[in-house]
Amino acid sequence: MTAQLCADSEVGTLRTVILHRPGDELRRLTPRNNDQLLFDGVPWVDRAQEEHDAFAELLRGRGVEVLLLADLLTQAMTTSGAARMQGISAAVNERRLGRALARDLASHLRGVPAAELTSILMAGMTFDELLAAESGEPEMSGASLVRRMHHGADFVIDPLPNLLFTRDSSFWIGSRVAITSLALPARLRETTLTDLIYAFHPRFLGIRRAYESRTAPVEGGDVLLLAPGVVAVGVGERTTPAGAEALARSLFDDELAHTVLVVPIAQERASMHLDTVCTMVDFDAVVMYPAIADSLSAFTLRRQNGAVTIRGADPFLEAAAESMGIGKLRVIDTGLDHVTAEREQWDDGNNTLALAPGVVVAYERNVETNARLEASGIEVLRISGSELGSGRGGPRCMSCPVSRDSAASPPVSDE
Repeated sequence: MTAQLCADSEVGTLRTVILHRPGDELRRLTPRNNDQLLFDGVPWVDRAQEEHDAFAELLRGRGVEVLLLADLLTQAMTTSGAARMQGISAAVNERRLGRALARDLASHLRGVPAAELTSILMAGMTFDELLAAESGEPEMSGASLVRRMHHGADFVIDPLPNLLFTRDSSFWIGSRVAITSLALPARLRETTLTDLIYAFHPRFLGIRRAYESRTAPVEGGDVLLLAPGVVAVGVGERTTPAGAEALARSLFDDELAHTVLVVPIAQERASMHLDTVCTMVDFDAVVMYPAIADSLSAFTLRRQNGAVTIRGADPFLEAAAESMGIGKLRVIDTGLDHVTAEREQWDDGNNTLALAPGVVVAYERNVETNARLEASGIEVLRISGSELGSGRGGPRCMSCPVSRDSAASPPVSDE
């Protein structure tokens, strides 16, 4: 039986998740472009795929349905001509390519089979590859200065190596999906692919939107569903105060949340998202980078009598516990000393994915953090991330839960 598409917490038993198996888009990374494409190194792609396959198999072994982004995209474009046109339109940038080349590129892509088009939209295309693909087609316009002045290895369509991190471009809250607005140029087109999947794939037909690609940046890695009706939104390098406010007002309008905690975090690479410093591991417990545990604050937004009120800033842990209706959040530190904690935070020790209350997936390399989680009664399922981690993202970043058991009711039996 297909699980109901719904999520109201970070820790309810996970039933269905969207992952993206890394592919040729990672093979586009070079020492010349990896910084621009937001990777800290050039990953060994075959090993990254092996690590991701093991991650997916671990989830399947725990009864989780794994949906792969490339499969969803191909199926959407196979069943819908509008999905194809939307994907092509987003990939063909007339402002950068000029009218003549943009027209030729769009014409070529319209004739490409769905699976091949999916690959191109994700992995990009070079000028040389376009020239080779056009060799068997009717003569194109040819009068393109852009075509003549670019080197063959330059991209006519940019690759999207950060698709690996499916959490950022969408997240589910209740029975609705929120389409986010990504902050950096290298990732802008990711939401277009996510959007067309939710709009045109048969699995998601009729699903209502919670928040949809507003102008101000909001990224899913900054959004934590602390409890039913309680959402925390980090504001830092990727999500802006305007984005957090727009999201909060949208959630209030749709009665998807009664409280939104807006949490300022450092605007730096090491803490690009809230989930790089704090993640839920049980209904009443978080794993947290100890350097910020005492200083992390929150503005509390609520809707009262038709108006939005803002309180704070107050200490985050206190504001969160109060909003969740519990006495105190249990806090599990990520390291016994400052150096270890900083190293393991950088290696995504805080970025765990909960499969059920008190059961999380974590990178095996974060030895101290995992030991502290287990000492606190959390079951830790370890995966390798030596290559997957080169984009600075852990198991939570690499997963978009679309179905969890409700945290407001007893877990559903698998039997």
